Amino acid sequence: MGGLVEKKGVNLFTSFAGASLIEEGPGIAGVITEDKGVDKNGKPKDNFTPGYELRAKVTVLAEGPRGSLTKNLVSRFKLDGLNPQAYGIGIKELWDVPAGRIETGFVGHTLGWPLDSSMYGGGWIYGLQQNRVSLGMVVALEYHNPLFDPHEAFQKYKTHPHIRRIIEGGKLIRYGAKTVPYGGWYSMPRPYLDGGLIIGDSGSLLNSQRLKGIHTGIKSGMLAAETIYEALCAGDTSAARLSNYSAKLEASWIKKELWAVRNFHQAFAHGLWSGLVHSAAQFVTGGRGFVDPMRAKPGYQEYSKLNRDGGLVDQSTRFKGDGALTFDRLTDVYHSGTRHEEDQPCHLVVTEPNICVDRCVREYGNPCQYFCPAAVYEMGMEKGAPRLKINFSNCVHCKTCDVADPYQVIEWKVPEGGGGPNYEGM
Repeated sequence: MGGLVEKKGVNLFTSFAGASLIEEGPGIAGVITEDKGVDKNGKPKDNFTPGYELRAKVTVLAEGPRGSLTKNLVSRFKLDGLNPQAYGIGIKELWDVPAGRIETGFVGHTLGWPLDSSMYGGGWIYGLQQNRVSLGMVVALEYHNPLFDPHEAFQKYKTHPHIRRIIEGGKLIRYGAKTVPYGGWYSMPRPYLDGGLIIGDSGSLLNSQRLKGIHTGIKSGMLAAETIYEALCAGDTSAARLSNYSAKLEASWIKKELWAVRNFHQAFAHGLWSGLVHSAAQFVTGGRGFVDPMRAKPGYQEYSKLNRDGGLVDQSTRFKGDGALTFDRLTDVYHSGTRHEEDQPCHLVVTEPNICVDRCVREYGNPCQYFCPAAVYEMGMEKGAPRLKINFSNCVHCKTCDVADPYQVIEWKVPEGGGGPNYEGM
C-alpha cells in the first residue's frame, strides 16, 4: 500500500519512531522522533542523530493497541472511555503443510481448550493459498494464575488431534504475537482533541466478538482523512472542528457493527460459562444483554486479577516443545524475524527494579517470565540474590508486559526506528 500512496504524492518516512508528542495548550502539534545512534549506556555514538521535531496541523495516532503515545495522551488529557480498556494476547504461527491437508479458504474457530473455564480465549485455523495455514490463539489477560504461560498454552493447542492432522510433517514459517484491545465501544477514548485524532485499534475499534479490526481501522482512517480535509479547508483544527470525526464514526457502519457487540467481552469477566449466558442474551437483544452498559469495577485492570502465589520457580521445568510440532519461545522468536540494534538503550524500562527482585518474587513469582511470548524477561541468581535480565532484542512488540505487569513498573518505549519483528507474509 505504501507504493500506491506514494504514487499519489504522499511522502512516507519509515524507520522513524515517534518518541513523544509535541503538546501545545489543550492539544498536540506533532511528534518528536527518537534519537538515533545512542549506545546502551545512553551516550551518543559516532552516527548519533538527534530526534526530529515533526510539526503538523493535525497528528493522527494509529499505533495499534497500547500505543505508547496514545497511552500517555489519553492519560494526560483524560480522554478515557466509560470502561477501562481490556486486552488479550494473540499468538500466531504460519505453516507450510503437505498438499491436501486443508482447503484454501477454510475457516475454523475454537473456544476453550486447552484453557480452563475460568479463562476466556480460543483459537483459529485458516487455510491459505499454496498449502499454507495460519494458526493462532487469543487469551484474555485477565487470568488468575500468575504462572500461566500463553505461549505454552498455544503450543499445547497444536497437539489437538484435529490440528495435529493438519500441520504434522509441515514446516513452521513465521511467528508473531500482539495484544488486542477487547474493550469495545464503551472503552473507546474520546478520539479527538486540538490538533489530534485517534484511529484503529488505538481508538478501541476492534470487533471483540469477531476479533477483526483491519476493516474498521481502514474505515476510521478514511473518516479521519475526510475530517482533516474539511478542517484544513476551514482553517480550523481545534477540537470543536475535529469532533466531526466522532460524528462520522457514529454515522458509519463502524458504529452499527461495534454497537451490536458493545458488551461482548465484558460478558466473560467471570469466566466461560457465565459469559456464554450473557453473550447469548446479547445476541437476542442487539448487544444489550442483561445490563447496558456492563461496567467494569472502578480501578479494574488485567493485572488486578492475579492471585498472589509467589516464590522462585525452577525454570528447568519450563515447556520446551518437541522441535517439530511444538517449540520453545526462543525458536518461535527466531521465526518472527525480530531484529534490534544491540548497542542501544533498552526500550523496556523498569521504573522500580527493586520490586522485581523482591516483592514480585514473593507475591507473584515474577509473571513477566510467563506472560511474555518472546523470552524477554529472565530471572536468575547473582551472588545469592534474585536478578532480572531483560533480553530486549527478543522483543516482538506485543506490548503484553506494559499491560499485564502487576505493579505497572514496566514501561514499553519505542526502540530505535526500524527495529522489531518482520511480519512479512503473516
